[in-house]
Amino acid sequence: MNIGKIGAVLGMALLMTSCVSKKQFDALNTNYNQCITNVGERQREIQDLKGVNSGLASENALLKGQNDALKSSLDACLSNSGKGSANIDKLIGEINSSNKYIKQLISTNSKNDSLNLALSNKLKRSLDNIADNDVQVKVLKGVVMISLSDNMLYKTGDYNILPAAQDVLGKVAKVINDYDTYSVLIEGNTDNVPLSSNNLPKDNWDLSALRATSMAKVLQTRFGVNPARITAGGRSEYNPKTTNASVSGRAENRRTEIIIMPKLDEFMKLMDIAPVKN
Repeated sequence: MNIGKIGAVLGMALLMTSCVSKKQFDALNTNYNQCITNVGERQREIQDLKGVNSGLASENALLKGQNDALKSSLDACLSNSGKGSANIDKLIGEINSSNKYIKQLISTNSKNDSLNLALSNKLKRSLDNIADNDVQVKVLKGVVMISLSDNMLYKTGDYNILPAAQDVLGKVAKVINDYDTYSVLIEGNTDNVPLSSNNLPKDNWDLSALRATSMAKVLQTRFGVNPARITAGGRSEYNPKTTNASVSGRAENRRTEIIIMPKLDEFMKLMDIAPVKN
């Protein structure tokens, strides 16, 4: 009920005052006041509902914006799904190729390990009658290493091979020639006792290098080892096996080593081969 209608009712009530009793007038007046109160409450409820409606409208707009953004993202994902599948297929192909390449390397390494072990055993059998302190044979880091003492090979401070060492070098050369696809590295080593001379060798660098090249020449000229397979070099006192503080330690450090190993260029060729896709 609006204010106008209430006013009309009031007017009619006043006109009828003379026609009604005071009891009836009081009842009409109470009813009028109650109507006024009800109208106020309804107006407050209407304002509250308007506020709720406004909040719901804002929330609806926010949800609509989020829905539009999600729809755009979904459309983008669907449009790129073909590209994503292609990238995944490419990645799987590269992984398979890499796995094949790794298996190839492992197979090659296992084969070399087996050959090195066979070569080492053959050398040990050939040199079985030589004292262990003069000759040591071991497989180390993918190569076969023969360590020969200087007492057996040279006079003190000299680099010429002694005649007594020819027999040992002959046995080593035979195995080297049997494994003709392997490279041969000869390294001369000394202790740290200074060597000073106006003639060759002038110092430990000279002595270690000259001992290595002297052995290389014997293997080439006397026992027919292909010189193209040989590399000779000196390491002076800078690659000790043990301490130089004792006589026995210095004796162990004065050695010439023959290292028999797969040809490096073959390994490099293998490393240069890029994995081939299936």
